[in-house]
Amino acid sequence: MKYELDGKEYNVKVVKKNNKNTYLRVLDDMTIYITTNYLTTKRSIIKLLDDNKDHLRVMLTRQSNQNKKKKAFFYLGREYDIIEVSIMDKVEVNDKYIYIPNKKKFDLWYKKELRRVFEERLKYNYERFKEIKKCPELKIRTMKTRWGVYNRVKHTITLNSHLLEYDYDVIDYVIIHELSHIIHFDHSKNFWALVSVYCPDYKKIRKKLKE
Repeated sequence: MKYELDGKEYNVKVVKKNNKNTYLRVLDDMTIYITTNYLTTKRSIIKLLDDNKDHLRVMLTRQSNQNKKKKAFFYLGREYDIIEVSIMDKVEVNDKYIYIPNKKKFDLWYKKELRRVFEERLKYNYERFKEIKKCPELKIRTMKTRWGVYNRVKHTITLNSHLLEYDYDVIDYVIIHELSHIIHFDHSKNFWALVSVYCPDYKKIRKKLKE
């Protein structure tokens, strides 16, 4: 079925299961995806969409922004065009462009940048923390649902490789968040109070990461 919102028409995919509740989300291709009970009628689905227009707008806007980011290349908070120049022997970055000899050398450069930037920011923020005696080991991997993870047993902080797309303020916030978990292994008031000491604008940055 189709659904029109603010002058745009969207595909709606309805999957019926033995659910008690109805769930609404937006897929990568901007399809409105609904899972619901076998007995839910088309009229009920349309009413659900009509009653949740504001929430639907937020989800559609968020997914649209995410799709734009996927198509573009961001590095430390700025968008770049990547240009391959075969006569070059190394990667060079200026205000608008990243010039690369080939994809292999670019991938190697990017991997080194992940390690360089994240280690630099972890060291910087760790040294600001008066509450922590030993710097955790850094690990880097691509994660779908989390920006960072602190492992209490191994005393490691894992950062999402996609963080390199953001500016230093965002990277620092995620590191501060995970360092704060060394002291408070929860999301209590004391935890957020500690985060705010080292990152007073954390609420604004959290909002940016959710866009």
